[in-house]
Amino acid sequence: MKKLALAITLLCAALPASASIALFTDGRSMKISGFRLIDQNAIQLTFKNGGAMTMPLNRIERILDDEVVEIEKAPEHVLPKRSWAYDASRGPVFHSKYDQLITEAAKKFDVDAALISAVIKAESDFKAREISNKGARGLMQLMPATAERFGVRNSFDPNGNITGGVQYLRWLLDTFSGDINLAVAAYNAGEGNVWKYNGVPPFRETINYIKRIARFYTAAASVSSGAGASAERN
Repeated sequence: MKKLALAITLLCAALPASASIALFTDGRSMKISGFRLIDQNAIQLTFKNGGAMTMPLNRIERILDDEVVEIEKAPEHVLPKRSWAYDASRGPVFHSKYDQLITEAAKKFDVDAALISAVIKAESDFKAREISNKGARGLMQLMPATAERFGVRNSFDPNGNITGGVQYLRWLLDTFSGDINLAVAAYNAGEGNVWKYNGVPPFRETINYIKRIARFYTAAASVSSGAGASAERN
């Protein structure tokens, strides 16, 4: 029954109303007019000329909304400049049944546990079986290509998903010399776009994503300091 429900969800995924950008694992990118998941392993891309192409989902790194913000430069310091390494005094900012997994991964890869929980909140709202219309899966919404890259065999397994997602966050923090805004931007838009734009990519989706992470982190941290406990998640 669960498999049937998932299949219906995939097959009924609506095409985006606006254009998108497909980023491929080989570094290429392509503007598309829409996309549709065929099943868990394949995606169909459609083009403005009416043509379409079906390919393995693991060839897609990201699909982003092709909406560039009309400003000179995207904001760079939404999240504060400080160490985002693991700190035993800072746990997940949203309490959930995954607290222990988050803390273990935070310690293993030296990433702030509060940041990890804010990312999970933004990505899936702590739904381990979540699958987006773009094919991202699990708590930290890993695309199949990213899951393969970091050795995640089952993105719906909370332990594997969190381990892979946090390992990716650590890699991004190292790659961008600890710049949290660039690391979070790359988690959403891909590191290639951060390099391309030499900073936070001017995509509305990415800018809003960074702001959402900052809002979740700040709001939950305020609740924690004011009430002595982090925000609750089931």
